[in-house]
Amino acid sequence: MLQIFTSTVSDGSMKPLGKDDVDRTSKSRSDFLNAHGIRPSDTTCVRLGYNSDNYCRYQTVGVTHRGDGIIRPSSLIVDGLVTAAANHALFLPLADCIGAVVHDPKKNILMVSHLGRHNLEQFGGTKSVEYLVKNHGVDPKKLSVWLSPAASKDHYPLFSFNNQSLHDVAAEQCIVAGVLNEHITSSPIDSAADNAYYSHSQFLKAKRDDDGRFAIVATMK
Repeated sequence: MLQIFTSTVSDGSMKPLGKDDVDRTSKSRSDFLNAHGIRPSDTTCVRLGYNSDNYCRYQTVGVTHRGDGIIRPSSLIVDGLVTAAANHALFLPLADCIGAVVHDPKKNILMVSHLGRHNLEQFGGTKSVEYLVKNHGVDPKKLSVWLSPAASKDHYPLFSFNNQSLHDVAAEQCIVAGVLNEHITSSPIDSAADNAYYSHSQFLKAKRDDDGRFAIVATMK
C-alpha cells in the first residue's frame, strides 16, 4: 500500500535556510514523520543541488541510505530517489515546485522526483519514468503518478513551455514516457495562493512574511 503525506506551514519548515534553522528543522521533520507512523531512521531525503547543469540525477537507494539527510547529513545530491523496499520512506522538501510520486504497485517500486523549472526544461518528467524503465524494468503503462501541490501558472508560468503550468508540463512529459493520462493525478492546491503552504516565490514578492519549505513523504507499506 502506498502512503503519501504532505506537510503544511503548521508543521514548520522542512528545510533549514540557515545555520540557526538546523535543529528546529530536524525537530519539525522528525515530528512530522513520527506523526504519520514513519521512522526518521527509515527515511531518505532528496537533497537538491544547483551547482551543476544536470537536473535529472536519479539514484536507487537501499538499506545503507536509510536516515540519510534526516538523522545525519545528506550524502547524496540528486533530483529523485527510488526504492524497492517497504517502509523505506522518501522525503522531498518543496518551495513551489512539484514533488512527483511515481509508483509501480506490481513491482513495488517507488520514486519521488523533483520537478521544478530546471528539471522540466531538461524533460525531467520523461527522464524520471525512463530511469525506472531502464533500471527497474517497469511498464510505464502500469505506473501511477501523483503530482504534489505547486504554484499555478497564474503565479509561476513556465515561459519555455508557452506559459503552461508546472502540473501541465509535468503530466505531458510523463505521458511522453508512456504513462497513461488516467493514471496521473495532480493536486489542485496552488502553493502560491494557499497560505497553508510555504511559497518561496511569494516570499520573494513580499507577499509572505516567512520563507520556508513544505515537504512530501511517500512510503510503501
